[in-house]
Amino acid sequence: MNRRTMIGWVAAVVALGFASVASAEEPPIKIGMSMPQTGALAGGGKASLLGIEIWRDDVNARGGLLGRKVELVVYDDKSSASETPALYAKLLDVDKVDLLFAPYGTVPTAPIMPLVKQRGLLLMGNFSFQVNSKIHHDMWFNNAPWGPADSWATGFLMLGQKAGGKTMALLSADQEFAQNLATTAREVAKKLNIPILFDQAYPPSTAEFSSIIRALNAAKPDIVFVASYPPDSAAILRAVNEIGVGDNVKIFGGAMVGLQFAQVMENMGSLLNGVVNYNTWLPEPSMYFDGTKEFFDKYTKRAVEAKVDPLGYYIAPYGYAMGQMIEQAVNATKSFDQKGIAKYLHANTMKTIVGPISYADDGEWKQSATLEAQFRGIKDKNMDQFRQPGKQVILFPDNLKTGELVAPFEAAR
Repeated sequence: MNRRTMIGWVAAVVALGFASVASAEEPPIKIGMSMPQTGALAGGGKASLLGIEIWRDDVNARGGLLGRKVELVVYDDKSSASETPALYAKLLDVDKVDLLFAPYGTVPTAPIMPLVKQRGLLLMGNFSFQVNSKIHHDMWFNNAPWGPADSWATGFLMLGQKAGGKTMALLSADQEFAQNLATTAREVAKKLNIPILFDQAYPPSTAEFSSIIRALNAAKPDIVFVASYPPDSAAILRAVNEIGVGDNVKIFGGAMVGLQFAQVMENMGSLLNGVVNYNTWLPEPSMYFDGTKEFFDKYTKRAVEAKVDPLGYYIAPYGYAMGQMIEQAVNATKSFDQKGIAKYLHANTMKTIVGPISYADDGEWKQSATLEAQFRGIKDKNMDQFRQPGKQVILFPDNLKTGELVAPFEAAR
């Protein structure tokens, strides 16, 4: 073999080797989503995305999904329902993503439900509330612990009734999410034979609640169920601190959005004491499962750099759990077929860092794990206190509870 022939032979072998390596490296699995990085939902959106990113890094360190790396394709939906339909069409038709995660929240998710049902696609939900109640898509799986629609109101009102409450007041924001909760609260109250003495929906622009709290006090309810958004929640508690709600109120709170986020809790401080409110994860002994502590160790380090909620309890671990469920279904079915993944998710219980998850036919959790917890011993301007057990004592559900209700509300404050 002369020198020229040898060089040609070597070049051919090298080229063949590169071709073999290239053919062995399959393209990444692309998971597409919009996620609010700006606008009113940005706080939750950023924390949710960080949880998903931590899962992506962990699964890729294990070799990916069926040997293929996971890549996230993410757009900012600006917390706007008008943005999401076009973004999800782009994810599917331009980016050619393999799987879809929903944006954070009810309002941005609802408009994309017809699209995913029409195309027969799997969609992992992300803390929305009852967006599938009218669409009835059988490949929808909500990544939120709500369970049955009435679970929030049931837990809260039963706690109030057990404490001796016989009547109730209902205060709610005049927006879809809060009104859905108010509707279920009325239904549960009727089932429990609890008369509603005060029922008011306030405009979203309301900034001062003194007159509303005085009117509520005049009705003298025993139980006060509040469905509010973050700015309202803070303003309502300031009005309650100024005016009070009367010694007859056994329990106050229920569905106040915002009191789950670190900055809000730090700013509200001692005004939180006595409030019983919903949550999804808390640093109580009953809430740790396989991998939970390891996740929060990673999250805490990355949250500072990412400038997101430093605690991340409310939604970040659920972002990670969403990835865990996909990972288990893909590994079990050894396929990326969306109908096969959906069938697996319906038929099996997934193990996640937020506990076991099983789905009902409507794509909601079979059993609610929505927490009702009471703030206790909260001091002003102290973030680290919220990392300790005992500051938000879990009262409901029974399988996760870590204490009993302190009542009446004024005494608990």
